[in-house]
Amino acid sequence: MLSGLMNLLRACFRPGSEGFSRTGSDAGGRQDGLLWYKDSGQHLNGEFSMAVIQANNLLEDQSQIESGSLSSNESGPYGTFIGIYDGHGGPETSRFINDHLFHHLKKFTSEQQSMSVDVIRKALQATEEGFISVVANQWSLSPQIAAVGSCCLVGVICNGTLYIANLGDSRAVLGRAVKATGEVLAMQLSAEHNASIESIRQELHSLHPDDPNIVVLKHNVWRVKGLIQVSKSIGDVYLKKAEFNREPLYAKFRLREPFKMPILSSEPSISVHHLQPNDQFIIFASDGLWEHLSNQEAVDIVQNSPRSGSARRLVKAALQEAAKKREMRYSDLKKIDRGVRRHFHDDTTVVVVYLDSNVVSRTSTAKFPGISVRGGGINLPHNTLAPCTTPTEISGT
Repeated sequence: MLSGLMNLLRACFRPGSEGFSRTGSDAGGRQDGLLWYKDSGQHLNGEFSMAVIQANNLLEDQSQIESGSLSSNESGPYGTFIGIYDGHGGPETSRFINDHLFHHLKKFTSEQQSMSVDVIRKALQATEEGFISVVANQWSLSPQIAAVGSCCLVGVICNGTLYIANLGDSRAVLGRAVKATGEVLAMQLSAEHNASIESIRQELHSLHPDDPNIVVLKHNVWRVKGLIQVSKSIGDVYLKKAEFNREPLYAKFRLREPFKMPILSSEPSISVHHLQPNDQFIIFASDGLWEHLSNQEAVDIVQNSPRSGSARRLVKAALQEAAKKREMRYSDLKKIDRGVRRHFHDDTTVVVVYLDSNVVSRTSTAKFPGISVRGGGINLPHNTLAPCTTPTEISGT
């Protein structure tokens, strides 16, 4: 069976994808086949490493790191912003978040003259409202945009404090050193919203007591309304506003009965952590990484390797595990082109942010030249079908 599948895949190996730039520098990083990476960079509080591996025809993961002023007027506070946006159903929502969320955060920081949970919540709300407006404006011409959404993981480091906000199932994991033993232990910082988690299913049942089908086990995977794995997101307007759950939306996305209250939520889980001198680094990643590596496995890889290239190393470890699960060689997996590659692993984005204790406590008014890096990939023009297109099912991640 595997040999037959490999024969099918040979038609979709990389050499068939002509006309698209694969190597070279891009937004401060480099492209190598389906892998984009920036092995090392400097942020206000230390170093960082970044990597993205593409699996979909159109890259649905978007990401960014911004360091410097966190307000519009450039007078501070200063800090570092990290965003991982794992799109589903298409790239439109994750791209929209990448273009708008940080600008909203700077605007609200300027108004309040400080960083806070309220600033982050308002920035996410404004981004959600902005995308809903896009869906409303495009509904008559491109109604399927109502079924596009994105998970959204945000980290903000400011004045010795780490804020983590999450919608969906991307994850932030801290590597914290234990003084007595020298070990570096994994500490998960983000709360996840995926129907595979029993507490999330219970929460959905309590919010929708009159709907016995609010979560459905479909093909051995729990899905909200049988459609999507995540319970919180940006976008997915077809499950938030009933006026967008009708024709001409594809029948597979339309619910049989109209709903009165939103099925999915855009209310983030936000936590605040005061960074300690023994906090070594934070791994921010879309669920493509965590499907194959445990929190501690990821922390061990980062801790036991040089800083430069740590994100790329994590991506490689995840792909090696994906290949092993399919009983194939990693070298063969790397030959499979985007689109078909999605049958083996998801788009995966990793950002490793190192915390240098001597600068983490630096005051939020400290000057920094500022950096802005976005994760790359093979981004084709809008309305362009890449070779080897395959039907996609909204996994929510």
